[in-house]
Amino acid sequence: MTSPNSSPLPRIALIGTGGTIAGAAASATQTTGYQAGALTVSQLLEAVPALGAIARIDGEQLASIDSKDMSVELWVELSQRLDTLLASDAVDGAVVTHGTDTLEETAYFLHLTLKSTKPVVLTAAMRPASALSADGPMNLLNAVTVAAAPASHGRGVLVAFANRIHSARDISKTSTFSVDAFESPETGPLGWVQDGRVEYVRRAERRHTIATPFRLAGGRADAQLDAGAPAEDVGVLHDAVSPLPTVGVVHSYGGASRIAVDAFVAAGATGIVAGGTGGGSLHHDLQQGLADAAARGIAVVRASRVGAGHILRNASAPDDKLGFVSAGSLSPFKARVLLMLALAAGLREADVLQGVFDTF
Repeated sequence: MTSPNSSPLPRIALIGTGGTIAGAAASATQTTGYQAGALTVSQLLEAVPALGAIARIDGEQLASIDSKDMSVELWVELSQRLDTLLASDAVDGAVVTHGTDTLEETAYFLHLTLKSTKPVVLTAAMRPASALSADGPMNLLNAVTVAAAPASHGRGVLVAFANRIHSARDISKTSTFSVDAFESPETGPLGWVQDGRVEYVRRAERRHTIATPFRLAGGRADAQLDAGAPAEDVGVLHDAVSPLPTVGVVHSYGGASRIAVDAFVAAGATGIVAGGTGGGSLHHDLQQGLADAAARGIAVVRASRVGAGHILRNASAPDDKLGFVSAGSLSPFKARVLLMLALAAGLREADVLQGVFDTF
């Protein structure tokens, strides 16, 4: 019961999608070969009774998958469900439990499409719930703590993991086994959470959530430009609605060819992201294939496979000449997310797309 002199607890919506945080193995010493998504949201909550002192939590199960199997359709469903929940006065923030494999992509998709300033925090685990020293319960406790904190409002979609708070745009998975598996390599975390205390040291500078022109419409995987969004920064000329398009990812490496590019073109992809070596340099055969694709009207974005740093336009490839777009500091996989939304919104020209990548 809340005393007359105390503030009511924040109301947090918890959405479960599966992942290792809800995983179960045959043995407490087993940290691989487990079943992801075996536990329900209710079971996760029961394992952390201290949550009751932080927030009033309503949990629901949206999916029970290994996040390697995440789909665009589920991204859309998750974004739309969160928007509905956050629009209610009965919800102060939200937490999403997720697998680590594709968490950074899901977080960035939500960062671009959600239309609320209320906190949305993703969390996950590297050890299944059945393991000795499972990291999921503490990560969940910290995620709810972050979502319940007034200081978390207006910061875009966040990831709480291993006591750190990261921006969805910056975070990457950097270890296959460590319980401290996520970093924001180029920028560092936004802040930290420990023993109920939340502290921020910086803000995400790029536009996000209500400041983006991307919103989802209808029950399909659609994207639509918000007519009320400022257009000058991204070259928006008109509203458009279309299914989220197919965008492929290819990588450059020693002996790379154009085979994957040509296959994506033949399959009807409307965009291709290339993870180049170093500063986004491309094997000459791969680059020629991408140039041919761009000449046919397919959007080509040049990123890097390195994992940190940024791609300077016209530095490691003649982007202006070939019609390529620089991904900036986005990984190839996050660049794919942004390119899908931009293409679905009707943005096609390389210079307009470059404005999108320079803004979000």
